[in-house]
Amino acid sequence: MAGRIREESITEVREKARIDDVVSSYVTLRNAGGGSQKGLCPFHDEKSPSFHVTPSRGFYHCFGCGEGGDVISFVMKIDGLTFGEAVERLADKYGVQLRREEGLPGQGREERPKGPPRTRLIEAHRVAQEFYADQLTSPDAMVARQFLHERGFDQDAAATFGIGFAPRDGEALLGHLRQKGFTQEEMVVGGLVALGRSPYDRFRGRLLWPIRDASGDTIGFGARRIFDDDRIDAKYLNTAETPIYKKSQVLYGLDLARRDIARSSQAVVVEGYTDVMACHLAGVPTAVATCGTAFGDDHARVLRRFLNDHEEFRGEVIFTFDGDAAGQKAALRAFDGDQNFVSQTYVAVEPDGLDPCDLRLKKGDGAVRELVARRVPLYRFVLSNVVKKYDLDRADGRVDAVREGARLVASIRDTSKVNNFARELAGMVGYDNDEASVLAEVRRAAARGGRDARGPERHARPGQQAAGRDAAPVPAAPEAPRRPLPDLRDPRFKIERETLKLVLQHPMAIGRTTAEVGSDDFTHPTYRAVWELVAAAGGPSVGSGDAGWAPRIRDAAGDPRLASLVTELAVEPLPTAKEPDAAYVAVHVFRLLELTALRRIAEVKSRLQRTNPVDDAADYNRMFGELAALEQHRRMLRERTVGDQ
Repeated sequence: MAGRIREESITEVREKARIDDVVSSYVTLRNAGGGSQKGLCPFHDEKSPSFHVTPSRGFYHCFGCGEGGDVISFVMKIDGLTFGEAVERLADKYGVQLRREEGLPGQGREERPKGPPRTRLIEAHRVAQEFYADQLTSPDAMVARQFLHERGFDQDAAATFGIGFAPRDGEALLGHLRQKGFTQEEMVVGGLVALGRSPYDRFRGRLLWPIRDASGDTIGFGARRIFDDDRIDAKYLNTAETPIYKKSQVLYGLDLARRDIARSSQAVVVEGYTDVMACHLAGVPTAVATCGTAFGDDHARVLRRFLNDHEEFRGEVIFTFDGDAAGQKAALRAFDGDQNFVSQTYVAVEPDGLDPCDLRLKKGDGAVRELVARRVPLYRFVLSNVVKKYDLDRADGRVDAVREGARLVASIRDTSKVNNFARELAGMVGYDNDEASVLAEVRRAAARGGRDARGPERHARPGQQAAGRDAAPVPAAPEAPRRPLPDLRDPRFKIERETLKLVLQHPMAIGRTTAEVGSDDFTHPTYRAVWELVAAAGGPSVGSGDAGWAPRIRDAAGDPRLASLVTELAVEPLPTAKEPDAAYVAVHVFRLLELTALRRIAEVKSRLQRTNPVDDAADYNRMFGELAALEQHRRMLRERTVGDQ
């Protein structure tokens, strides 16, 4: 494998790739004074610009969502790339010759990458895509154009998604690429040409969708059968895996959807190319699809890069499945990977079994948007499919439903969700007043190895023996050990940490600004404990002018680890060169309160999504009003924060 990129090459990339030049490809920047530029943040939805770029330092920072870094981290974030991929892309664009480390002493030289450079493969695909798009207007492509028309896609839609047509002549693309100076090796390695007795076009007589990476580079194609006499029976052919195309790491439509996904923290996962098109054209611009494979862990990792998928800002991933057996099987697969996301996962199922493309064609754009809006939590959909297999009017049917549902719940790795899912299962089966027995069954299932609803044990721990369905009851499993607390220096808790540093180091400056702050504003249990010590001592205003303020807080901490943290917070320097003034204090306090408001907004939105606006109109309207009030409160806090900045 190739050696690691040398530090001097990375430094050269940072110097030549001016951050304002790179960012301006994604964000409209305007002069902000003091050598800085500003614009609307590409990572979250905002009305006024809080995204700042400082070319002299090579950094960007958003005062709204907190994202920041250098030119490499920006490309990683915006395009969903690894560090190495971002460096290589910037090097290609700005003409930097990357140098790599040689093998370690005694290991010999590390193997260099073989085959054509990535830039040549990308360029070949760009030329091929343009060629195929031109061919879509040819007389031979009439069947292809008719196919698109019958599915509600016009010429503009075809141009937006770059759709093309592969001529039936088996050497049309081959000859075109040769004329453009590409070698046979480049064409074959890239998957555009195949080798038999002689080289020939990989795709012939098919409608083509270009598969692009997140930055918009074409890296492969999906080809649809449209002629009855096509010798290949498969409805779809996709580019085989190549150095630039890994199907498990590519999502069709992500190049068009990525900004809307980042702004809304929502992604809609559909099943095909035409479904992605239908969603985007119907007003659901966050739709993506896998390329001929099931949605897997690698796909989840790709989406997380664009979803702002962390605990502070919870997004949502919505899967669209058919209501048939195949759809239920796909939902189970998605449920297996549910815990790849911090974001909430949902299922959108059309009662008539129509996919988004057919739904748009038969019922219009509004029906597609309504499909997504009426999503239901993924776990509820999966549990419902398990429960409805049984006759709940019979006692033994209810028992069997609980047993199978408990196996599914027991397979969940996130133990914080188990109790809620068990409670949901109890309600579905009719055990509303006996949730304890359902939870006990879940514990027994966990003790038997956490078998899922499909029967075979998949999560059995070493040394555990699975029990049959009718085996003697197993005592409830002992309580799982407590999960370790998150790192105190995790960026998610930065505002909490900096606010407490102000409270302990500058109680006079912070004064009564914290009057609205409570323990619920601190999400890390340890920081919450520090605040409770402060509150018990009378609040920051009591410490004004008191040299023994921080020591008194430390002495009140019974836990040595908590006392140590108080000392740490009391001596750690503030990230400012000047004495903190009222504006500096206000920015931290109001941001802390705003984050609490955002969490409450997410909770109310979650309840709204679970409430039927027709059947429970009163509750729905009440929660809608509560949401509006919270949004207004959040905006007020945001305005106060920005104003003080």
